[in-house]
Amino acid sequence: MTGFRVPAGPGESELTEKRSRFLGHLRRVDSGEEAKAFILQIKKQYHDARHNCWCWRIGDDLERFSDDGEPQGSAGKPMLEVFRREDVTNLVCVVTRYFGGVLLGTGGLSRAYAGAAKEALLDAGFRLVAEWTPVRFSCPYPLLERCKGSVAALGGEIGQLEYGEDVRILALLPAGEAEKLVSSLTEFSGGSIHAEIEESIRK
Repeated sequence: MTGFRVPAGPGESELTEKRSRFLGHLRRVDSGEEAKAFILQIKKQYHDARHNCWCWRIGDDLERFSDDGEPQGSAGKPMLEVFRREDVTNLVCVVTRYFGGVLLGTGGLSRAYAGAAKEALLDAGFRLVAEWTPVRFSCPYPLLERCKGSVAALGGEIGQLEYGEDVRILALLPAGEAEKLVSSLTEFSGGSIHAEIEESIRK
C-alpha cells in the first residue's frame, strides 16, 4: 500500500559531545505555521542556550532548516538529511545546544546534530499514513463471509459492522481499489448488493 511515514508521537533525545549538550525535540506537524510555533516554543523554553537549530519537513516538497548561528551546513541540513533517509515527513525537529567550551568542528557538529535528531525520531517512532476510500453497503447474512473475503483480498479493512435485518458494512479500501470491490460485490450478489463509494480519507 502506498502512503507516507509520520512520527507516531513526540520524541526527545539528549547526547553529550565534548561537554556540549545536545537536546533533541521532535513533533508531528501538518503545516509550516505549526512548525514555526513549535520552534518558537522551544526557543523560549531554552532561551539560555547558545543555539536552537531546527528543520521541518512537510509532504515531499516543503522543507526548511536553520543553523541558528552554527557554521553553515553543520546543523539544520544534517538533521533534515536524517528524516529524508528515513523517509519520514510531517515533522519539525529542534536541537538545542549548550556549549561545553570545546570546539567540535563542522564534522563533529554535523554528527552531533544528526545524532540528536535521529535519537529523537527513534524515541517518537513512526507509523504509516495511507489514503483509504470508504465503501458502504448492506449484505444478507449468507454473503457476509464472502463480502469480508472480497474486502480482504483487495487489501482493505472492515471499519464497521452493524447487524440488523441485513449486515451494514463500512469497508476501507486502499486508494484505487474501491471500484474493484463494487464490481466484485455486484457480480457475486447478482446485483442485489448496492455499494456507495465515499470521499477518500487519510489515516
